[in-house]
Amino acid sequence: MKQNILKVGTVMGLLLLIGVFFNCNNTKSDNKSQELGNIATTKETIDKPVVEYRKPVVFITGNDKGNSHFYDSARVYFKEKNYQIINGKYSIEEIISWMNKNATENPYGEIHIVNNNNPFRAMNLETVVNGNKVTAQTLQETITKGKLPSVKSKAIESDTRIIFHTNQLATNTNLVNTLKSAFITENKVPQVVTSPYYNIFGGAFSNHYLAQPYYVFYPTANSPGKVDLSKEIAKKYPEEKEISWYDALNNEKERYVGEPYTIQYTIPINLELDYHNSDNEIPHFVMQEEIMDFIASEEGLMKEVEKTTIPVEKFRWTYVVKNSQLIIKGKASALCVLKPLTKPYGELEHVKPDTNNKRLYAMK
Repeated sequence: MKQNILKVGTVMGLLLLIGVFFNCNNTKSDNKSQELGNIATTKETIDKPVVEYRKPVVFITGNDKGNSHFYDSARVYFKEKNYQIINGKYSIEEIISWMNKNATENPYGEIHIVNNNNPFRAMNLETVVNGNKVTAQTLQETITKGKLPSVKSKAIESDTRIIFHTNQLATNTNLVNTLKSAFITENKVPQVVTSPYYNIFGGAFSNHYLAQPYYVFYPTANSPGKVDLSKEIAKKYPEEKEISWYDALNNEKERYVGEPYTIQYTIPINLELDYHNSDNEIPHFVMQEEIMDFIASEEGLMKEVEKTTIPVEKFRWTYVVKNSQLIIKGKASALCVLKPLTKPYGELEHVKPDTNNKRLYAMK
């Protein structure tokens, strides 16, 4: 009996010693792993230094005309944020050249480009000095021909953000992608940030806010009247129940926070056909309907009209013949109802234009 007890005691002792041995080894292994982890973390920190970006730069790319205060108000807004304001740069070429000339060891973190564009026309911004206005086509041609300077690699990082404060630019995907390609370096691709809304600077209740646009069109100088236009726009946007369309079409400014109001502008289009080497005679028209029928019969002309997204019958058409060229000109008037974006809860106030908010801004 005593021998059995001794045997059991011996076995238990051995098991305890083995357990202690393994625990020591595991502790040493865990300590070693922790040391390796610390070394790896330290090495990673050394290999990837923190980038110190310079303060944001804002390019004011136009001048106000008439009663507009868009650019002046934007200048005041960004000056209050203590951003660096750059005036007098009216082309992509000048913007990139300024960026390269003023590049330092600290890359640009945010580059703001303020441009009061008409969504149905080219941007109010030149490709190069005294060059064509920016569209996806004109800018791509400029890039392909090597007319734009390349952004210096040290000027930007891959998380540099180029923020366009424009009207509905995010809805023009081709143009946004082309703008992005204009700022790419050899090994860095910046983010381009745009909004599908209108950017409003210098409002009565906010220095900067966004607004949802709604459109109705008519041939310039041939308005059917606000009553008929209000019925037409109501039919076009049946999901919008909060706007009194007739009141909005007769309202020119936001009189209380969130009140819809209307702005107006003209959209021109030029169509040309050269009959120099054609066996067909140059047509002559008497009525508007004849011009519209002719445009519909010419595939190339109809495609140009369709690019505007405005129906052909919403233009007032005229034409002239110069030598062997037929030049058809159209003008459409747009009434754009703007509904400011307001918070759905709490006190009535505008939604802050946060460029990190993916519901307000698209990031490419």
